[in-house]
Amino acid sequence: MPVYHATRIVVVRHADGLHARPAEMVARQAMQYKSRVELVRDQRRIDARSILNILTLGAECGVQLIVEAEGDDADAAVEAIARLIESEFTTEAPSHEQRPCGDGG
Repeated sequence: MPVYHATRIVVVRHADGLHARPAEMVARQAMQYKSRVELVRDQRRIDARSILNILTLGAECGVQLIVEAEGDDADAAVEAIARLIESEFTTEAPSHEQRPCGDGG
């Protein structure tokens, strides 16, 4: 039986990075898939299903991460998580809280 792998490079777009709320959203999304999903930053690899592990990445706005998955639904898992990270964690119009990277206001 073949093992499926998927990988995508993403940039954290949320002005405050992957703090608690976005980390919880990523972990919750990763748990929806059967595949093992990991996030990689600078050679550090963590299980994307763990909020605490995600927080240890210290992924601030502008940081590049690799989303990797292995399993039957690897492609779908990587795409969903990459889309979430690149969406600034909102489906609504940007507010003062979703300011671009580097914008201190």
